[in-house]
Amino acid sequence: MTQDENRRPLASRDTGWARSVARRLSQAAITPNQISMASMVFAAFAGAGFWLAGTANSGTRVALLLAAALFCQFRLLCNLFDGMVAIEGGKQSPDGPFWNEFPDRVADILILVGAGYGAGAPALGWAAAGLAVLTAYTRELGRACGLPADFSGPMAKQHRMATITAAALLSLLEPIWLGHNQVLVIALWLIATGAAVTALRRAANIVRALRSP
Repeated sequence: MTQDENRRPLASRDTGWARSVARRLSQAAITPNQISMASMVFAAFAGAGFWLAGTANSGTRVALLLAAALFCQFRLLCNLFDGMVAIEGGKQSPDGPFWNEFPDRVADILILVGAGYGAGAPALGWAAAGLAVLTAYTRELGRACGLPADFSGPMAKQHRMATITAAALLSLLEPIWLGHNQVLVIALWLIATGAAVTALRRAANIVRALRSP
């Protein structure tokens, strides 16, 4: 199994701006593991932004939701550049596989649980987070069975972050219809349901591949 088979396919990895930033990071005294660790910090800020926005007044709520959306995207940028600096930049380390996976799971929990508390639906936030972790577990289970990594959706990591980021921005419009956190609740339901479908789909793919002659 090649390394490329176990790497999430990203169109942004081949863009000029991404290659330029990755090159600069590779030339600096920054390691891929440090970038991975930074993703947890950004996720913590995003989760806190969602949580605090739930009880904030209108002006502060707008700032917190915008910050949450921004930090979700910063988290994704870390996920992009840690791999590029490690592989394209030649900075791989023995403990790299750990830092490539562990921070992602922590980040999912921090963001989705924070959104759940901010929306007044903590159980839903925890459910979305747990199911998000389950999608990663089924992918790694497939790898443990000797299969290529399965990054299929419909609610893989990039889809979860796109959904919760869009929800943060759409939540800014809720005062128009006198709503309050309805968008975040809908987004968390979409993420939880989509993640459950994703985990089941990946599990079915594993069983099917293992049974194939």
